[in-house]
Formats: sequence, C-alpha cells, structure tokens
Amino acid sequence: MALLNMPVFSALTDKMRWHQNRQGLLAENVANAETPGYRGRDLAQYDYAKRASAMSSATVTTTATQPMHFSVGSSESSSFGAQQMANFEVTPEGNGVTLEDEMMKVTTNMMDYQAATSLYQKSIKILKTAMGRQA
Repeated sequence: MALLNMPVFSALTDKMRWHQNRQGLLAENVANAETPGYRGRDLAQYDYAKRASAMSSATVTTTATQPMHFSVGSSESSSFGAQQMANFEVTPEGNGVTLEDEMMKVTTNMMDYQAATSLYQKSIKILKTAMGRQA
C-alpha cells in the first residue's frame, strides 16, 4: 500500500475536493446575486461516514445489546451533487441569494479547507518522522 493511498489521506483528499467544488458554487451564487430569478445552490453537507463506506471494501456491522443503545445504520454513498438552497429571503425579481449569507459560507468553507490541508500536511510529517526522515 502506498503511503498516500492510506484511508486518512484519501478521506482528506476527498474532503478538500468537496470544499473546492463548494467554493465554485458559492462563487457562482455571489456572481449571480443580482440576476433576476436566480436561486442559489450549495452542496449537501460532507459526510465522512458515507464517504468512508463508499471507499472501503470492508464492512462493519453493529448490534444493539441494550434497548437504550443508539442504532447505527449505513446508507448508500452520494456524489457532491449541487442542491437548490432553501431561500428564506427572495427579492421582487425572484433572486434568492443574500450576499451576507454567501460571504459567511465562503469564509467558513475557506477555514474548513485550510484545516483539512493542515491536517493532511501534519499527517505526512508524522509519517516521515515515523520512517526516520526529519520533515
């Protein structure tokens, strides 16, 4: 197994791609904030569990041994497909994009992307250290 094909790296790579796709959609929303009839789009929230089950060939099953235990179920994986956003504020022209909300999403998305890249870099440094190579 190549080191960069480890599940942690493929999950982080997938997460970073999700953030890149979301950034593109958010930029489209901002660019069309004045377009009559335009409705903003966004990606479904990234779900590590769904992605991990899609990437992994191994399966894990859970069993509730007590009636008060939580039930854990798996669901099929989905792509990054864009979804229409629920617009609570619509202009008279029919535009459903609020610039303030979009800019907050852009900032949050950027911070999450930076966190994922930082985690990716630190994981590589840890592996290099474990192999005896100083990073």
